[in-house]
Amino acid sequence: MLGHMTSKDPRASRLAALAALVADETRATCLLALLDGRAWTAGELARHAGVAASTLSEHLGKLVAGGLLTEERQGRHRYVRLADARTAQLVEDFAAQVTPGGAAVRPRNLREAAAGSAMARGRTCYDHLAGRLGIAVTDALTERELLRQDVGFALTDTGLDWFEAAGIHLDRTSRRPLARACLDWTERRPHLAGVAGAALCRHALDAGWCVRIGSERAVKVTATGERALSELLGIEAGALR
Repeated sequence: MLGHMTSKDPRASRLAALAALVADETRATCLLALLDGRAWTAGELARHAGVAASTLSEHLGKLVAGGLLTEERQGRHRYVRLADARTAQLVEDFAAQVTPGGAAVRPRNLREAAAGSAMARGRTCYDHLAGRLGIAVTDALTERELLRQDVGFALTDTGLDWFEAAGIHLDRTSRRPLARACLDWTERRPHLAGVAGAALCRHALDAGWCVRIGSERAVKVTATGERALSELLGIEAGALR
């Protein structure tokens, strides 16, 4: 009898190659840092990861070749950023998987403890708000029937009107979903991502509702932001601190 014939899934080798890219602590450190949505120089990432510039350059080359990062050069500087929102989602999903039950990594010192607390309170997840801030905004949108979560994430007609009235432009021509759920790795609940999440985050930073703090992607709600979020979504200031 002929032996049992098997057909190898052509995606298997590509999946293994992708997993191998992430399966390195230095490269994983870079990917997590780049979740702030900004472009970093190779030197900045080398210092952040605690490795030599030559070592970091080799790692960046692999990430760029693998399609997880894009790069551009300006003069002597080499800038890299995450390739796109799908890559950011992949990294964030991995991060959620390695913090089971919301368990946080024990900080080694007071500085790490403060940074971790700030990140949990409010941060950017690539181009949208995350942490308790992201969850508070998502919950408020849902409670006011501006966002639906019963059949996935979707803005209601009232929600679309709310964004327009708030002066937050939504790019309806984008290939990205208008609203998408993103699992928050500290809260273990979904927050708003997609076009709407990105637009809201951008507006919050541009309007001074939030400001970035420290060298990580933590953000802090300002007094202006507290007033705006209270007036527009009824979020109490205490939930933002």
